[in-house]
Amino acid sequence: MTVKTVNYTDEQTAELVNRYQAGDTVEALAEAFGKSVKSVVAKLTREKVYVAKTKATGTGRVTKAALTSYLEDLFQLEAGSLDSLTKAEKGALEALANAATSRVN
Repeated sequence: MTVKTVNYTDEQTAELVNRYQAGDTVEALAEAFGKSVKSVVAKLTREKVYVAKTKATGTGRVTKAALTSYLEDLFQLEAGSLDSLTKAEKGALEALANAATSRVN
């Protein structure tokens, strides 16, 4: 007969939940309890207290298409006339847009 190994005692579970609800991060708890972050997250999830971090939505990110469209407007060019620039590196397009803006304005 196999003996079940207890990963978290009742006392550890209570302390884990209390510290998490008090604001400790899962990383800090993992280090304090000698467990992996994944283990702590799993235990807090089973205890129905874990709240997943929200992911960044990407708002505020400028696309290469938006940069080329901006340049077309800035230089009063026909829409789509700079579409081939979308194949350029984004950093280069940002530098071009910044330089053009400072010279035109």
